[in-house]
Amino acid sequence: MAPRTDIEIARAARKLPIQEIGARLDIPAEHLLPYGHDKAKVAQAFIAALADRPRGRLVLVTAINPTPAGEGKTTTTVGLGDGLARIGKRAAVCIREASLGPNFGMKGGAAGGGMAQVVPMEDMNLHFTGDFHAITAAHNLLAALIDNHIYWGNALEIDERRIAWRRVLDMNDRALRDTVIGLGGVANGFARQTGFDITVASEVMACLCLASDLADLQRRLGEMIVAYRRDRSPVFARDLKADGAMTVLLKDAMQPNLVQTLENTPAFVHGGPFANIAHGCNSVIATDTALRLADIVVTEAGFGADLGAEKFFDIKCRKAGLEPAVAVIVATARALKMNGGVARADLGAENVAAVEKGAANLARHIANVKGFGVPVVVAINHFHSDTEAEIAAVAQAAEAAGAEAFLCRHWAEGSAGIEPLARRVAELAEAGSASFAPLYPDEMGLFEKIETIARRIYHAGEVIADQKTRDQLRAWEAAGYGHLPVCMAKTQYSFSTDPDLRGAPSGHTVPVREVRLSAGAGFVVAICGEIMTMPGLPRMPAAESIRLDAAGQIEGLF
Repeated sequence: MAPRTDIEIARAARKLPIQEIGARLDIPAEHLLPYGHDKAKVAQAFIAALADRPRGRLVLVTAINPTPAGEGKTTTTVGLGDGLARIGKRAAVCIREASLGPNFGMKGGAAGGGMAQVVPMEDMNLHFTGDFHAITAAHNLLAALIDNHIYWGNALEIDERRIAWRRVLDMNDRALRDTVIGLGGVANGFARQTGFDITVASEVMACLCLASDLADLQRRLGEMIVAYRRDRSPVFARDLKADGAMTVLLKDAMQPNLVQTLENTPAFVHGGPFANIAHGCNSVIATDTALRLADIVVTEAGFGADLGAEKFFDIKCRKAGLEPAVAVIVATARALKMNGGVARADLGAENVAAVEKGAANLARHIANVKGFGVPVVVAINHFHSDTEAEIAAVAQAAEAAGAEAFLCRHWAEGSAGIEPLARRVAELAEAGSASFAPLYPDEMGLFEKIETIARRIYHAGEVIADQKTRDQLRAWEAAGYGHLPVCMAKTQYSFSTDPDLRGAPSGHTVPVREVRLSAGAGFVVAICGEIMTMPGLPRMPAAESIRLDAAGQIEGLF
């Protein structure tokens, strides 16, 4: 019987040795550092030698706001890469690594699905090559050095009330959001209140994902602000002499990971910031390496276009000098029905009116992405329960918003099911018609940048923040950080900060609860609404169903 589930399909894959995958991009075997037979890191020395090569064309895959019905953004990214290879293009895929938190919580894996997957799937969704563990260790080394410095006399005069550096863990654990450390007496240091974030929200993760090489990484790590003195002057990681040791821990993690799709298309899987609480993109070094080696590179940005795509354009592309050629917005009839008010339990029944109502969400995203000067096409990710009338309604809504739509069956058929979209994307990319520009200029004020995103992308009526928050932003501007872009942290489920407000709401209020300066990464985080930088587990965590079977194979992870 043919494989039916994602994991069965992945296990049946006919993988090539990783050296053969590297050879497809002219990466010599000696510049691949193997992790087993099917994954490897690309050596820094080889990457450095690519600096003078011209870049290929960059294609962004983004999506409508996510729903429990599923959109398949990563699946479409992988399928499109395979589709481009199918029509003879030298293609590569760039996606992020998976966090253990969502995998054991509720989201599941991050390697695609069906016949459009990156393999080895189980490794990718677990420890992979250890990058996240290295990031966690480097982050927490800095935390330990801060408390150790205070214990041994506090020569830097750190104000213990103004330590900004929390600890991290790559797991959903709400009990660690707010903690007290240093209890138990003098030998354990000074008691103080702190907390944990999830590793993907770490500024160390952001630094690694935005750095161009190890020297740039160490510079960024050194520029991270970890605390303030009583006179409010900042204390940097370099003041604690932490940047060197942290870079040593991240030396291997900085090298991009090379794997393959089910159809043996090269795939760079590197970095893993969430798009709802971080900038949500594959690493700059992985994307740039792929662009130097391939004609067309397909990458994704996390969650909906209001979060991932906006940050891809305004943070990653701005800072790395990238110019995207095409954007693909993934939509499904099922998800648009949910945006139109249909309950998840009722998605199996045809409801064209709900598709048409929910399509306002798609139209909003099309208009937003077009506003960056990038050509937009829509990928209608096909589900077996979709009806012809529903598919037609999605296509009509896309065309009414000024975007071509293509029905894609890559989950079931692999590259053959996405070939029409691949041909159109290649045409647009090679035509060079994009005139990309970020949403706002560097010199705009920080609060004005927040307002610009909220009004132009979320269609909010106002942004509210208390005086303390506004004063903090002005203080950062006075300190020379006003040119930084803004990284919005909010719910991924809505244009608003209310996760239950689906569709395309307008005129709502965006409350900014807190702002954080990520001076090393190079952006200011605005935390909006009730979003948490340490997620919690659901009532029935996925971990409860994950186990090894009698043959030693993993069950329940996918």
